[in-house]
Amino acid sequence: MLTITAVIRAKKGQEDTMRRALLAVADNVRLNEPNTIGFFVSQDPADPCVFTTYERFVDQAAMDAHNNSEVVAHFFGIAKPILDGDVVLVTASEISAKAIPNR
Repeated sequence: MLTITAVIRAKKGQEDTMRRALLAVADNVRLNEPNTIGFFVSQDPADPCVFTTYERFVDQAAMDAHNNSEVVAHFFGIAKPILDGDVVLVTASEISAKAIPNR
């Protein structure tokens, strides 16, 4: 299992735009990416300008398909002008996981 964790900081006042852009990616993943088996978006309540994503892929091909998708390109078209600094990306091989069913 391959993962990407991203830390994204939006410029002050652009939080809603970033949130909508990230949720559009999440919706696309849910509908069109069966080999992306997890795509989580979080927003820091203490600093609403800070977002994180945690993405889980069955293999490198699934990660590449996601990263090279039109929806991700569209996201970065929206996000680049409103980023406050660089996006911090960590790509890793998952070594442990616990899934808790939705209640």
